[in-house]
Amino acid sequence: MGMTALRCLVLFSLSAWLQAGAAETLPLDRIKLPPGFEISLYARVPGARSLALGARGTVFVGTREPGGTVYAIAAGSAPRRVLALATGLDYPNGVAYREGSLYVGEVGRVLRYDHIEDRLEDPPPAAVAVDGLPREYWHGWRYIAFGPDGLLYIPVGAPCNVCEADPDRFGLILRMQPDGTHREVLARGVRNSVGFDWDPRTKAFWFNDHGRDNLGDDLPSDELNQVSTPGQHFGFPYCHQGDTPDPQFGANRACREFVPPVYKHGAHVAADGLRFYTATAFPARYHNRVFVAQHGSWNRSHKVGYRVVTVDVTPGRPVTAEVFAEGWLRAEHPWGRPVDLLVMPDGALLLSDDLAGAVYRIAYGG
Repeated sequence: MGMTALRCLVLFSLSAWLQAGAAETLPLDRIKLPPGFEISLYARVPGARSLALGARGTVFVGTREPGGTVYAIAAGSAPRRVLALATGLDYPNGVAYREGSLYVGEVGRVLRYDHIEDRLEDPPPAAVAVDGLPREYWHGWRYIAFGPDGLLYIPVGAPCNVCEADPDRFGLILRMQPDGTHREVLARGVRNSVGFDWDPRTKAFWFNDHGRDNLGDDLPSDELNQVSTPGQHFGFPYCHQGDTPDPQFGANRACREFVPPVYKHGAHVAADGLRFYTATAFPARYHNRVFVAQHGSWNRSHKVGYRVVTVDVTPGRPVTAEVFAEGWLRAEHPWGRPVDLLVMPDGALLLSDDLAGAVYRIAYGG
């Protein structure tokens, strides 16, 4: 099947899915938010995960399936147009935008689509921007973003639940030029990071990391970490949550050798997307706070997560956290799973949900 025919098939399937989804009203009245906030449906997008914003207001959406699709939500009033930009990709979870080009993170490489907002209806062929990343699928999906230094940041998770994998290939967060050259290890001992951001006040790099499985319901915690020096080691697989030696590998290295987390999210919450709120539309207490999307547990006896929390990491103050949005989990049955967050130019916060196949808009009305 040619690319034109394949694209037509994807668009037809997407149109049918959207029409079916439009008839299915999402129970947004179940979502609890602080007073003055409201949540609404921004767009229906199958398997919506990572989010990135184009220069003209286009929202790009990655997905996490084999043969996956990358979508664009065109700017404009509702109902918003959702377009399939590329399909048949290898778990295209990560999306990032820079200087007119869309970057898409597959398992083993990063693709680039140039002049993308000029060609939403007829996307250009992809160029390979970065190649040679590990192709193991366990924790192999990429979350990618460009930092304030113009470099491309890419995590490479562990190819296992817990193991002593090659420390120069796995358990890393890398940064590099947009063409993949001049690669540098920013952080080591990182099991699986699916969200990171930079503090707008200090430019410090913050990232979430998923804790290992099969140590019970309450251990170990997912972590919120800050990098202060490139190359720091955050403990995996030897030490979890800063203070818990691994039963199998903990005897090889002591916890005191590693950087402890700044905050513990809790065990199995699956802390994914992380964004500093850099706008001013929310009340002042939320300015420069971290918002974290908790995707939710899959193997805990009683489910946890399935919510959005906000964490105050103001320099010089104690770290505090509170629940910001919840209600996707009801009586052990989730109907949605938050994944990523995006601060919009009008100050609203977008939130993706890969279970419900939706992108939400959270706004403050006073």
